[in-house]
Amino acid sequence: MKTWTIGEADGGARLDAWLARQPEIGSRGRARSAIERGKVFLNGEGQDFADAATRLSPGDQVGYWEDRPGSARTPARDVVSARAALRIVHEDAAILAVDKQPGWLVEPLPGEEGSEVTLLDLLRDHLRAARRRPFVVHRIDRDTSGLVLFALTPAARDDLKRQFERRTPERIYLAVVHGLVVPASGTWRDHLVWDTERLIQRRAHIHEERAREAVARYRVLEQHEGGAVVEVSLVTGKRNQIRVQAGLRGYPLVGERLYTYGRQGEPGPRLELGRQALHAATLAFRHPEDHRPVQLDAPLPDDLRNLIDRLRAGS
Repeated sequence: MKTWTIGEADGGARLDAWLARQPEIGSRGRARSAIERGKVFLNGEGQDFADAATRLSPGDQVGYWEDRPGSARTPARDVVSARAALRIVHEDAAILAVDKQPGWLVEPLPGEEGSEVTLLDLLRDHLRAARRRPFVVHRIDRDTSGLVLFALTPAARDDLKRQFERRTPERIYLAVVHGLVVPASGTWRDHLVWDTERLIQRRAHIHEERAREAVARYRVLEQHEGGAVVEVSLVTGKRNQIRVQAGLRGYPLVGERLYTYGRQGEPGPRLELGRQALHAATLAFRHPEDHRPVQLDAPLPDDLRNLIDRLRAGS
């Protein structure tokens, strides 16, 4: 990191204007971009776009980290404008849980860092003043709503990762599906493989090397003409798992665009939703510090509540 000490002659200068005069930056636009992307520090504190107008004092230390890891992320002004989307369910010294709204990625897609604001960006912004860092523990799909858990220390991350590897956390989802679900409860068990060319999950062929077991338990909460409300408890946690397994059995999720297999349910009310009708409702695990049981719940979002009301009314 390049570091400067502000002299008497520069006291009172704006941070962005002062940076623009330095040969390493050279313009006001580049200065503001560097501040927005987290490359600029003032007395050891990272700055964002709201700090560009900060007035400097003699003796201040200004740092510029040109190739700081992660500095290609989404500009801070976009993060600030999205702050209202962050719904924190639980936070303590070791963990943080969020009720994710549909449409948000948990973290950037590979090779697309900085292309859009993600949940991870919002948490970094939330934790910046406390100098804490969020660690991703697990993920849910972009258009799935509900609970996502993050660790706030490396030790907590490692402990929670081990819990998920041992399949001990309880992960309960609510889904609305097309069609008649028979039997009304049971276990879905498949072997799935991620298709790296089509970027979808598919049922594996016999003895396919990259196949992984996918297991979920389910029970029907409500069955109506043309659709059902189903509670699904994940045993494994494969990408798109519930969406694939429901679709393979002939009752794709309402709003599903990818794993429909050409089926859209029984005759009855036509159900539509702008995303797959899936919500991560309950997450239970052991706290990584003292291993006490923790259960978190996220209420159904309005779009799913309205969908279920329409399903009931149609019957």
